[in-house]
Amino acid sequence: MMRGLLYAIGFLTRIPVPVSVFEDTRARRLSVLAYPLVGLLLGVILAGLGLLLEDHDDLLASALILVVWVGLTGGLHLDGLADSADAWIGGLGERTRTLDIMKDPRCGPSAVVAVVLLLLTKLAALQAMPGPLRMPALLLAPLLGRTALTALLASTPYARAAGLASDLDGSGRAPWLVMAAALLASLLAGVDGLLASVAAATVFGVWRQAGMRRLGGYTGDTAGAMAEMVELAVLVVMALRLG
Repeated sequence: MMRGLLYAIGFLTRIPVPVSVFEDTRARRLSVLAYPLVGLLLGVILAGLGLLLEDHDDLLASALILVVWVGLTGGLHLDGLADSADAWIGGLGERTRTLDIMKDPRCGPSAVVAVVLLLLTKLAALQAMPGPLRMPALLLAPLLGRTALTALLASTPYARAAGLASDLDGSGRAPWLVMAAALLASLLAGVDGLLASVAAATVFGVWRQAGMRRLGGYTGDTAGAMAEMVELAVLVVMALRLG
């Protein structure tokens, strides 16, 4: 399981891990179970940074937190959001066309607009929360975003014959136990955790259904887009409550 966690850290973040772990097929399959732990790790780092910056200007602190957030993930899920935005609009409701556009490395205007709007809204949500009240949001958003990834892989077929996420093992009972533990941890935050969990579950349900209707499943890009949208929903809901 430890190698699965290391694989998940190396795959979902830019935190260095031993290169040999990526040669372990079993670690790759088990890494799905560790996604929520990676989210928790990101949350702890971001909350720690937020604590260090809580006495500084809210806008500057929020911007620095967001820069570190993107840097830690290498923009992995932002890339998925960009590709999904281009494909969903340019695909014109057609499955094959949508999948083909996702494979195109070029970014269209829809991709740029989607990424800019998401980052601006994240920044606004972080800035709207007073420094000390920002910590729960910084912990919960990455945790629930990666928990949603585990839920997607456990409940949804892969839409392509092969791809980066095609052999990740999200089947069986274990992913559901992991998700239950992550949600329980969120609920320990009280009302904030409950609102965050509801927001995450809503985005998960709506986006999963959209993927099933258009593609018959998920791709790595739609999974990344979902993680970003879950994070955004959690931040916005908590900003509206706490700001």
